[in-house]
Amino acid sequence: MKKKQHSLSAKTINSTVISCIIFGLIIQIVALSFFAVSITKQYIQTADTTVRQVRMSVKHSVDSADYFDQVIDTYRSLSNEQREMVGSAEYRQFFSGIDTESKGGVYDVLLHMLEGTLSFHTQNDISDVYLAMYDRETSAMVYLIDHDKETNRLMPGDWESVSAKGMMKFLNGKDDEIIYDIGWTRNYGLLCTVGVPVENDQGKTNAFVLADISLDNILVGMREFGIRLAVSTIAITILIAWLQTKRIKRALVAPIIKITEASRQFASGRTDGKRCFADLNINSGDEIEDLAKTMEAMENNLYEYGDNLLKITKEKERIGTELELARKIQSNMLPNIFPPFPDRPEFDIFASMIPAKEVGGDFYDFFLIDSDHLGMVMADVSGKGIPAALFMMVAKILIYNFAMQGSSPAKVLEQTNSVICQNNSEEMFVTVWFGVLEISTGKVTSANAGHEYPVIKKADGSYELLRDKHGFVIGGMDGIKYKEYEIQLEKGGGLFLYTDGVPEATNSSNELFGLGRMLDAMNGSDCKDPEELLETVKKAVDSFVGDAEQFDDLTMLGLSIR
Repeated sequence: MKKKQHSLSAKTINSTVISCIIFGLIIQIVALSFFAVSITKQYIQTADTTVRQVRMSVKHSVDSADYFDQVIDTYRSLSNEQREMVGSAEYRQFFSGIDTESKGGVYDVLLHMLEGTLSFHTQNDISDVYLAMYDRETSAMVYLIDHDKETNRLMPGDWESVSAKGMMKFLNGKDDEIIYDIGWTRNYGLLCTVGVPVENDQGKTNAFVLADISLDNILVGMREFGIRLAVSTIAITILIAWLQTKRIKRALVAPIIKITEASRQFASGRTDGKRCFADLNINSGDEIEDLAKTMEAMENNLYEYGDNLLKITKEKERIGTELELARKIQSNMLPNIFPPFPDRPEFDIFASMIPAKEVGGDFYDFFLIDSDHLGMVMADVSGKGIPAALFMMVAKILIYNFAMQGSSPAKVLEQTNSVICQNNSEEMFVTVWFGVLEISTGKVTSANAGHEYPVIKKADGSYELLRDKHGFVIGGMDGIKYKEYEIQLEKGGGLFLYTDGVPEATNSSNELFGLGRMLDAMNGSDCKDPEELLETVKKAVDSFVGDAEQFDDLTMLGLSIR
């Protein structure tokens, strides 16, 4: 038992820690993304301001048009073989006619102008600023002025191949927008190039002012920021996981374990005269507290009646009275006022349970989860009599409480199975069909834990069996997962649920009533509402069984969509 309790706690801890880790990773990714985008935008805006200042200086500082034309004309006069010599002394000789040495010359003025402009910006922001021309024929960027370090500086006429697609951004860009291109270069790594066109007197673009931003700085910053953020996130995640784990264990796991242990002791009868539920002291303020109070009230009623009966009746009379009390308690646990929702004209629902003995293990339930969702349960506990009835009550309340917490049908069955398996020394189990009707659409989302196939009523009034996929029974094995499926009920259609007491009803010749006779009875009738449908099936079963004794509980539920 201690191992199972620890297992439930461990699952709670694991689930909380994993959720916190996933949340922390998401925060990490989002924060790094915002960091990278913000820093990149800042760099691009700085570079755009710089190149626009350079362009204005070029236009007003010196007449550079002839200088630009001289460089590009010399480049275009070269053959492909001569261009391939770029970077060599022989290649530079082709451009020896361009004055790069004279003080006050165009080259000297533009170079100093670049230096003056860049003195307002840090080297960490902008890697290089230069003037260049684009030659469409060779898809080359021909350099005019380069502000880079002297060791890396490109001279007039030096060129590099560029992407024609990338250059279209600069050729077709509007002057009132920031024009940039991000790409990977073999020599400089990840670069962002920001540029503006320089136009001549005729309004024709004859050059570009370009600034290179090394995005490696951003990657370094992201790494440093990511490390600090990761440390903070891990610390916060550990703290949240620890606090949440303690809270969940205190508020959910511990009370459920107490109730389950008390239920097991109560069901087994090994109480040594002590009250099982009276001293639980559960004050969670939710459905778990309601469950504990309900079980305590049931226990008090049973003990009160039991004490009185011991004084005034014989053993047989005492047992009979207790069974009658259990039958009433069990009956009161099931919805028994019809119509249950008189203010909801969208649907009609009716259910009944006829136990084979004074009390039974079958049960049904239906309840509004919210204004648009109706929960429906049909279940069959293994065994008969009081143990089955007690087990049925625990299972019913667990299913109801988990459903009202907003869990999906499959999750409700998984949670119920997990709690029941923690303390199930009697090795009892229950088959359950649980579905949630979306009232506004007629869609039913359901899951089946080893229960009978549901029957679907079509809009034309015909009934057919839905052979859905079954999961394992509740209480049979811990850790079972259940699959959901959907049923679309049409207007005028409906749903019929039942336990095995219907198809397995036996006559005096040991013949089973069977699913075929059940469907024939339903399709051969003209029932207008669920109550008539259940009465029709009951009459068909009674007619078939005759004088034979009822062997199993007979439980049915009918739903009609109006």
